[in-house]
Amino acid sequence: MICLLAGSTVAPLMAGAITLAWTHSVEKIAWEEDWRSTPAGLELVEARVRGSGAGMEPPPEARFAKGVWAWKPSLPPQEQVVMRRSGATADWRICISGQCRPMEAYVPPAADPVVMKACEEP
Repeated sequence: MICLLAGSTVAPLMAGAITLAWTHSVEKIAWEEDWRSTPAGLELVEARVRGSGAGMEPPPEARFAKGVWAWKPSLPPQEQVVMRRSGATADWRICISGQCRPMEAYVPPAADPVVMKACEEP
């Protein structure tokens, strides 16, 4: 299962896989990453971006289909993923089984940073 931690708040997402989505602050282009919880940590399954520019160029192995660049990043499982919230852009979005909600639906809106980790089932 995946949890979000923000200060003393622990928010279990009740899912072993999520899509983390956000809009790039400069280019205003949607970016998505599919993450899943494994015994080794959080595995980044696929990344997708709907354009390029300002540090968001898709890698050479990315494939373009239906308006989206998609690829499998070569990143080992992560113990945690730290997300910052500047307030200058829309909040991160957490998508579970196709249902997306802003991160503030899970943790306080002013919480910064927010840490995503694999956690035990409740």
